[in-house]
Amino acid sequence: MVKIIADSTCDLSKDLLEKYEITILPLHILLGEAEYLDGVNITPREIYEWSDAHGATPKTSAPSQDAAMELLKPYAEAGREVVCFSISSEMSTSGNVMRIAAEELGCSRLIKVVDSANLSTGIGHLVVEAAIMARAGADAQTIVKRMEELKPLVRASFVVDTLVYLHRGGRCSGLAAMAGGVLKLHPRIVVEEGKMRPGRKYRGQPDKVVMSYVKDMEEELKRAKKDRVFITHSGCDRELVEAVRTYLTSLNRFDEILETVAGGVISSHCGPGTLGVLFISGDGGQG
Repeated sequence: MVKIIADSTCDLSKDLLEKYEITILPLHILLGEAEYLDGVNITPREIYEWSDAHGATPKTSAPSQDAAMELLKPYAEAGREVVCFSISSEMSTSGNVMRIAAEELGCSRLIKVVDSANLSTGIGHLVVEAAIMARAGADAQTIVKRMEELKPLVRASFVVDTLVYLHRGGRCSGLAAMAGGVLKLHPRIVVEEGKMRPGRKYRGQPDKVVMSYVKDMEEELKRAKKDRVFITHSGCDRELVEAVRTYLTSLNRFDEILETVAGGVISSHCGPGTLGVLFISGDGGQG
């Protein structure tokens, strides 16, 4: 069976990783001189505390070459096919690290790397789809071909409670002009062609903003691929998350409504109070 590996920015929960037998290669998070592994020895809360205390956004970096080789080596030695997923190459060199690791191991034929052109559970959707295909007996080439078909159909967006983290990090093009003196705005951040850009802007309290954001997607949600939808957030109030779940349930569209909490890398750049509803367009397959 093809092995599925993803970098830590896919933001899949421990339960989902275990269910689909997915292995994670963590990115690095640097708080000043201290270096941590995303999802291993640092929490988003610790990141926020450091960031607010220092008035800075933590730096993040791709996995090390040695770590990638160490992870891939057993599969290479066993002659097992592997499909790896990385955050958008516009945002990190994570995918390139995996690709070079495969070359160094002399196993580029066995180990394929998919540039998700996405982030968070936008990647997670592809990873889960790939794992399901692997279990059904698909080979790596077939899985990669299907992922390339699905990539442009992934709908990844989120609203942020504060622009401070995105503005500090400079990861969202078009945000600088919006940020000056209008930090009470809550923009919808959309991932398109591997990059983040600001979309519709909301004002008001977080609960009103989030529900407006979700309801603005209603028509597309009603036509989405039915298998699953993700609610991914960086520590939002429980009541707000449940309100979003209730709304999505009311659409009578999805087989699964899955909640995940954003990992350290995504949280570092988006800040607390961020929430996204991520799905695959109905053109993605059944339903």
